[in-house]
Amino acid sequence: MLDHIYVLAYILFMTIDTHSFFQALANEIRLRCLVLLQTQGELCVCELTHALNLSQPMISRHLALLRDSGLVHDRRVGQWIYYQINTELPDWIKLVLHTTAEANARQTQFVDDQNALSEMPNRPTASCCA
Repeated sequence: MLDHIYVLAYILFMTIDTHSFFQALANEIRLRCLVLLQTQGELCVCELTHALNLSQPMISRHLALLRDSGLVHDRRVGQWIYYQINTELPDWIKLVLHTTAEANARQTQFVDDQNALSEMPNRPTASCCA
């Protein structure tokens, strides 16, 4: 019983609500971004644009939703913005993201995203983007 109370207290003080988290995962573009970020760490918007073969405004819009929900955070280097999974997420969310990335590692869409990213010419450094 006491464990149940602690779990409920923990859930009440999370920085991200459960509905927002699963709503983010329910969108294909956001899910693909999250899986790439989970497997690659920090990525520039241009890397995600290249990997997903989508326009920069579309990727940026979805990343903004992920950032606003607290799932990712960004940092600016000059004109470039880099995103990564928020390290302050509750452990259960980190586990779901990790498990999702692992479970889908061999699914065609996610393999294609990883391959496109690995084949990207002139991947960015901390100071520039292709």
